[in-house]
Amino acid sequence: MSRWRAARRAHLGRGGIAAALQGLLEGGDARSPAPVQRLLQGLRRRRRVVARPCRSRSHHHRHCRWGEARVLHTLFHAKMCKYPLVAYEFLAVRLNSMFLSKPCSLALPPDSPLRVEDPKFEGIKHLMLTLLLFYSKQSKSIRGANVVYHRITSQVDKSDIFDVFQLEKTFKTTFSLLVLHMWLILRRLKEEGKDGVKFGQYIYEIYNHDVELRVSKAGVNLLLTKWMKELEKIFYGNIVKYDSAISPEARQDDLVNVIWRNVYADEGSEAMDAAAVPAIQASSFPAALARYTRREATCLSLTDKEAMFSGNFKFTALLPNSPSPAKPVR
Repeated sequence: MSRWRAARRAHLGRGGIAAALQGLLEGGDARSPAPVQRLLQGLRRRRRVVARPCRSRSHHHRHCRWGEARVLHTLFHAKMCKYPLVAYEFLAVRLNSMFLSKPCSLALPPDSPLRVEDPKFEGIKHLMLTLLLFYSKQSKSIRGANVVYHRITSQVDKSDIFDVFQLEKTFKTTFSLLVLHMWLILRRLKEEGKDGVKFGQYIYEIYNHDVELRVSKAGVNLLLTKWMKELEKIFYGNIVKYDSAISPEARQDDLVNVIWRNVYADEGSEAMDAAAVPAIQASSFPAALARYTRREATCLSLTDKEAMFSGNFKFTALLPNSPSPAKPVR
């Protein structure tokens, strides 16, 4: 056996895509959504590599690429065909039974370790903080807004929401989920009248600063102002669509369609063909996200004002035994 063939076989045996597939097929839990998602993402990445003909003049290099394609084809069709069906059928059944329980308040219990309270000082410390306006209404609102926004990002940035609703973690999907949860909070705060609207403005300012940091982290440092203006348009556009989709006059499937366009659809596919609507409505993931959204909106309406303004609430956990988010700091 040539050195090239030996090295190639060793690569496939150690950590190549074939070994990864074989390990997932034989030892992985076919009913677990996260491994299936990672597997399919790996297949998509590998498909892009394999589908591109190699320009090298080396026959061995070309044979390596297409040989790996044959390995993928054999493994996928011989063993993998039934596993995605089992996984996605199970996932569809599980999703169809989720977010159907009776809505309840999201307020944290008094003994919850996630509760955040203002520090209580006495004597000279309390006097100094009072003079520094630490206990003023505006200061309390700003601290509360920071805690509320931390609750939002704790839900959006966790991998649970991407695993449950089968979303790829990109800037677009993360931003879409961030806007969705911002809408849930701002919608609830409107129920408190002027105080709620003013408090929501503090949260929106924190959100804007966070989005700017996320855009910079994504590598868009040039034309940052233009990007922020475009994202602001998307934010307000989505807010209007969500309000319309959940209004009493809206149809039951309006929210599913809006969520599909805002969260699941690729950029540039805003307009939908009429023939595609039934398939979208029948898809488990947008429908489940719509049910989650409706339930969270109702739960937030049942959450008292003190919990909303202090941030002492927590969104519904999406997976059992999921680790609790870090306690926010005022």
